[in-house]
Amino acid sequence: MNTAELKLRLFREIDTLENSKLERVYGVILNFINNENDTDEFDSLSPAKQEGLLKAIEEMNSSEGIDHKIIIDDFKRKYE
Repeated sequence: MNTAELKLRLFREIDTLENSKLERVYGVILNFINNENDTDEFDSLSPAKQEGLLKAIEEMNSSEGIDHKIIIDDFKRKYE
C-alpha cells in the first residue's frame, strides 16, 4: 500500500467515527506525532476506569463538570 492509499484509508476510517471515538483517536495521533505516546499507564487500567476517565474528560470539555474550587470549598465547609 503506498502513502496516498494509506492516507485515504485512514481518512475513511476516521471519517466514520462517532464523536467520542474521534476525540480519542485525535488524542492518540497527536501524542504519537509529538512522541508522547505514553499510554502504558492508561492501558493498564480496567476498562471501567478507562471509560470513567474518558467520560470525565468529555464532561469537562463540554463544560458539564463542576469547577474544582467549588468542590474544594464544599468539602472545606463540610469538614471544618
